[in-house]
Amino acid sequence: MSDLIVLIIYCAILGSGVGFLAGLLGIGGGLVIVPILSMILLHFNALPPEQVVVVAIATSLASILFTSTSSAIAHHKNGNVPWNIAPWVMAGVAFGALISGFIAALLPEHVVRLVFAVSVVLIALKMIFSGKSDSAIARPLPSKGLLSVYTTITGGLSAMIGIGGGAVLVPLLTFFSVDMKKAIGCASASGIVIALFGSMGYISSGSQLFTLKQGFAGFVYLPALLGIVCTSWFTAPLGAKATHYLPVSTIKKIFAGLLIVMAINMFTR
Repeated sequence: MSDLIVLIIYCAILGSGVGFLAGLLGIGGGLVIVPILSMILLHFNALPPEQVVVVAIATSLASILFTSTSSAIAHHKNGNVPWNIAPWVMAGVAFGALISGFIAALLPEHVVRLVFAVSVVLIALKMIFSGKSDSAIARPLPSKGLLSVYTTITGGLSAMIGIGGGAVLVPLLTFFSVDMKKAIGCASASGIVIALFGSMGYISSGSQLFTLKQGFAGFVYLPALLGIVCTSWFTAPLGAKATHYLPVSTIKKIFAGLLIVMAINMFTR
């Protein structure tokens, strides 16, 4: 069995877990994909080590386009996408994601890695130390224009570190008293545009370094993308269904636990 086929199989296994988490938490799966796919690419010597993280982020974003679509469809069927605010959120994250793909490609690998690790730690700490008193405070949503400004920032950060946006958007929306399940549904829908516009930036900026004959579309590594998507598309609806039935407190614990694991992983690598 060739190394390429084994790599695709590894990515398919990764995709099965990522899809479920994407549906359950609205995170797109990038928090899991980026560090694990980086290790897979290094193991198979698929490309120079200094380009591994950027390729993992770009491939993660491309896979999130499919995973978030599957997840968002399932959340919409369950009535968990708040379409009264979703278009404004999606507009903001789209703009932020588009410009971030070009910015991240210009940064040194260690800077991108640092941004990823620090972002995950801050998100994890926010989830851990947000107590019951915080959730009891009713905070009205800002104006739709201001909400788009906030989500432009979250969309740019999300695309830069290769995540679907849920890890940043869910805490933001719940801070403004949006129901946890609605926030996850909105994050799933927003993950589609983050992935689309972020991928466009990475494909364009990487087209001078990699070619389609090498298995790349810009910085997106197509064999890994195939492996992840072939399973994540089918497991994302299962996670979305679990969200519909699990208590909010349980979802929050899973969310915070996942972020802690990813933060430890990035700092110990």
